[in-house]
Amino acid sequence: MNAPLRAAPVPAPRCSLPVRKGQCGDCNTGGLCLSTGLDSGSKVRFDRLVGQHRRIAAGDTLYRTGQPLRSLYALRCGFFKTRRPGPAGDQITGFPMAGELMGLEAVGTGIHQSDAIALEDSIVCELPFPALERLFEDIPSLHRRFYRLMSCEINRQQHLMLLLGHMRAEQRMATFLADMGAAYAARGYSPAQFQLRMSREDIGSYLGLTIESISRLLGRFTKLGLITVDKRTIVLTDPQRIAAMANGFSPCSPMV
Repeated sequence: MNAPLRAAPVPAPRCSLPVRKGQCGDCNTGGLCLSTGLDSGSKVRFDRLVGQHRRIAAGDTLYRTGQPLRSLYALRCGFFKTRRPGPAGDQITGFPMAGELMGLEAVGTGIHQSDAIALEDSIVCELPFPALERLFEDIPSLHRRFYRLMSCEINRQQHLMLLLGHMRAEQRMATFLADMGAAYAARGYSPAQFQLRMSREDIGSYLGLTIESISRLLGRFTKLGLITVDKRTIVLTDPQRIAAMANGFSPCSPMV
């Protein structure tokens, strides 16, 4: 049996950029942004579209439910949570990271359907939506990239519905940890050691579990040798088994 995998300490990404108008070429989102794959001429035109970078302080709101869609926001660095009101109370619907495009849920109706709240000091690139739509007409590759991002958002929402509707509590937690590791890996960080910027209450809301259940699950995973927890730093000591649990291939008893 292979020894459990451990990652060397890796600093979590933090925002240290000045708030100024910059270029896509000096962005370090790892090829995840909307402008990825554009030729040099198209990238120059996209750069001109981007408004002033906005710094959003931890705890501040970028947009709120019910506000009209004026811009989409490319998250240059930092971490957010999205929150949507519902009949049973507010529901956390996602945790956007650097490189993600925020505000897509408003494209269909022209009205934002959720709140976007910074979990740490963050910087976004503002993309005025009417100007972006005009640019789509001139740059088909940009339009195709936008469709792909929209498709990814639809798939993410379907994934969340599956998570909440059909998975046991342990599977939900395993899926959440595996997904977080994959998201950090896509940005050039360790998939097996990372920081959770969100609170346990936010994780519980996202997974449809109580904060007490989240604490019990983390304790159970620690006892099973799957993870170690140091405040908000998580090390996946057995990522293969966590992945198997997430896929339903590893036996795990229901929570008491």
